Amino acid sequence: MKSDTCRLTFMLNGEEISCLVPSGRLLLDLLRELGCHSVKFSDERGEGGADTVLMDDHPISAATHLALQVEGCRIETLEGLRENRELKKLADTFLDEGAVQCGYCTPAQMLSLEALRRRNPHPSGADVAEALSTVFCRCTGFVKPLRAGLVNSGSAKPRCACAAKADNSGKAPRYSGKGDELQVIGHDTRRVDGPGLVDGAPIFTGDMNMPGMLHLKILHSPHAHARIRSINIARAEALPGVVEVVTYKDVPVRAYTSAGQGFPEPSPYDLFILSDKARFAGDKIALVAAETVEAAEQACALIDVDYEVLSAYTAEGEAMLEDAPVIHDEQRPTDPQTDILFWPAEPERNVAARTSLDLGDADKGFAAAETIIERSYRSHQVQQCHLEPHVACSYLDANKRLTIIAATQVPFHVRRVVARLLDLPVSRVRVIKPRLGGGFGGKQEILIEELCAFMTMRTGRPMRLELTREEELIFARNRHPARVDYRVGFDGDDRIIAMQMDVLLNTGAYGGHALTVMSVCANKGLSLYPAPNVRHRGTAVYSNMVPAGAYRGYGSPQAFWALETFMEEAALELGVDPLELRLKNVVQVGDSLDVSENMGEGRDGYSSHLNSGAAEECIRRGREAIGWDVRPRGCPPDGASDQSPLRRGIGMALTMQGSGIPGIDMAGAFIKMNEDGGFNLQVGATDLGTGSDTVLAQIAAEVLGVSVPEIIVTSSDTDTTPFDTGAYASSTTYITGGAVKKAAEDLRGRIMTWAAGQLGVADDEVKIADRAVVAPSGTRLTFSEIGTRSLYTENQEQLMASASHLSYDSPPPFAAQFVEVEVDTGTGEVRLLDFVTVLDAGKIINPVMAEGQVEGAVAQGLGFAIAEEITYDSESRVLPRSFREHGYLLPADLPRQRVIFVEDEEPSGPYGAKAVAEICINGPAAAVGNALFDACGVRLRETPLTPEKVLTALRELR
Repeated sequence: MKSDTCRLTFMLNGEEISCLVPSGRLLLDLLRELGCHSVKFSDERGEGGADTVLMDDHPISAATHLALQVEGCRIETLEGLRENRELKKLADTFLDEGAVQCGYCTPAQMLSLEALRRRNPHPSGADVAEALSTVFCRCTGFVKPLRAGLVNSGSAKPRCACAAKADNSGKAPRYSGKGDELQVIGHDTRRVDGPGLVDGAPIFTGDMNMPGMLHLKILHSPHAHARIRSINIARAEALPGVVEVVTYKDVPVRAYTSAGQGFPEPSPYDLFILSDKARFAGDKIALVAAETVEAAEQACALIDVDYEVLSAYTAEGEAMLEDAPVIHDEQRPTDPQTDILFWPAEPERNVAARTSLDLGDADKGFAAAETIIERSYRSHQVQQCHLEPHVACSYLDANKRLTIIAATQVPFHVRRVVARLLDLPVSRVRVIKPRLGGGFGGKQEILIEELCAFMTMRTGRPMRLELTREEELIFARNRHPARVDYRVGFDGDDRIIAMQMDVLLNTGAYGGHALTVMSVCANKGLSLYPAPNVRHRGTAVYSNMVPAGAYRGYGSPQAFWALETFMEEAALELGVDPLELRLKNVVQVGDSLDVSENMGEGRDGYSSHLNSGAAEECIRRGREAIGWDVRPRGCPPDGASDQSPLRRGIGMALTMQGSGIPGIDMAGAFIKMNEDGGFNLQVGATDLGTGSDTVLAQIAAEVLGVSVPEIIVTSSDTDTTPFDTGAYASSTTYITGGAVKKAAEDLRGRIMTWAAGQLGVADDEVKIADRAVVAPSGTRLTFSEIGTRSLYTENQEQLMASASHLSYDSPPPFAAQFVEVEVDTGTGEVRLLDFVTVLDAGKIINPVMAEGQVEGAVAQGLGFAIAEEITYDSESRVLPRSFREHGYLLPADLPRQRVIFVEDEEPSGPYGAKAVAEICINGPAAAVGNALFDACGVRLRETPLTPEKVLTALRELR
């Protein structure tokens, strides 16, 4: 019988490797088995590019090459180049230029640039863009990596010659730029987790392994709506290597929601570990645990399922028709917490949740209006497309406690949900979040952690589950499609006196986040231009689409696509300048945020006022930067003939967001002093590439008068770090930063009190300067002396402090976003030329990282506007099975980006800070749609703005 293995010999990072490999083994799997963890899995087709390696100096995809294809070749990964002088220089440049966010694709980007350097030491901007185009970066929008490539090659000047590098002086370094009155806050600072990321260190969940680990796979439903008549697992169980196969008959019947939110979650409890009914094509049918991934996959294919196929639909308009199939017809299970849980609002009508709001008297307001304008808009379904897939591991520790290591944004919610599902005390569950390869809300779900945990408890064995990219697209969560209807009444002075906003949200097969996304959509869509008379009605309906969930912006992109398109249409109908219409109606500092007060997320809101906000300044600065008043509109580009099919236009959108969920989001922080005068900061906050560990370290360093490298951050371990609701709702800087500032201030006071006692003076007579406590006489105790003596010799105590922070405010940042586009009226293609974001996010803690957040959010918003889409076939099955089929923008597709900060400091935020991460995804779609109209007169009211839609609209105009 012919052997299935072959001898392979090749050079790996300068060392000859000779081994037997199966003929079908992928190079990616072999390299990771050999310890090359810098090579990451992002997808099966190599489109993500995180699997890039160099083969004889050329970048290739390790996920699409068989191991045997590199016979006799020279393979290089980042592990073999860490000591290379050129790579070290590139790593420094990446850190200084802010080119690293989640870091999952960073090794691949660096290898691609190294390959470019070897063949072209002096590349152009186009060369760098082409080199990076093979590595899909979802975090950065490519802006900072492109710049890092140019700086590294000498084609561009460094961002700052004195970039924030740790020194050995023990003093807080001074940086150039804004914020000179502060030592750390307001200055560029290298990421505290940066060294591991640019080294490609094994710090992600997928890098974890342990003896005896089983591999878990899911059998997904091929049908969008079907009931299981029978299921036979005998053939699967008999397959060698298979350890356990479970179906709905084997799991506890306890309803839950995958939404990782505060407790009690305001999402309907409509999900089960496994069920006898599939509600979308991709739903869970069975679980298989096996010794290898291959055995688990083969076993899934051997499970025999007899389905009763039911009628299915994906359009929200079909949900409440009389003959619509009922998606959630299951009997509500008994539950000890029934009295505090949310359930589907009207499951018999496929209604997951409802929202409503009445302020003033809308009918009287409309009756008094001089002009009433009505429009309807629709936004579509897209996916977060984080490069790192969902991956989780679980095991029982030496004391038989369940431990879960997961790529999650919400470790404390995972702990609580899993404990409840498995009838375990919360204290018997530990959740650890390593570095996270992006999330954007997609990992705010308890999506696979409970499956691993259940199978570990059932088998006693460690378990690992990693989704493929195809599984991500057919099984994980997406953005909620929405129809938003506006009816707005204006008085004779063009002021809004009545506003009605109706929302129809498509939540897909399950209702995770349905109520809260709809609440946020209405809250933001009614608050930017407040009216004295407001009416809102919202309905979230089930369908057989892949379930929707949390995605960056969380309801706001749907709201502002509609609102900011509406404001342009209203300005045209009223005959006024669209910027002036916005300025006349925008919310003002001092205004009461009535909608927010009366519309909480599943509960009552809290009274609050706008205490900071520079929306008008954002519009003014953006208007100047884009050339709003001077740039030609609706005509060909300079130098083109009048017969050219190309037309240029400018558009804009004004948006707002929030900073955490008022009265719900809470965070804790703990900090202690060490012998050398350095500090350990422990926070439950989840850094998913946003740089929150660094921002929190900056806040602590500013308070304590030390440099950022002297703050060692530990985050996201439910055993060893304080509670935190997690990374969502733009809460970390504002909420967790508030807790860190409080704890650091408390510790600063304790240090001064301890030192004052040693110096023989009163507490209020000492000050902190240059890492020392100084008495009026000039006598001083250095931090290292204080750290050592307090622990070992004199008045011994651990100098430490902890604090919690909760806010009943959610101060909104504001962003004015302007875009210039070029429309080809012959093809319908919309080309993005220039994009300006002017952002008021209060005090900017770390400018280079804040810019990166803006640039990445803009790129995602632009992808949503023109390129990305989840579509379905006639059987309600997802069509895109890869990044490219879903759609995304490459460097050549993206415009020049400019980011301008307007710092209107927020009195309730740490050092005046508000949120940054989400807001800038909200406006690009409307800005592009408005620019499209400006260029060629085409007004589209449904995303995405595809060439086909543009051409159809152009034909109708003619």
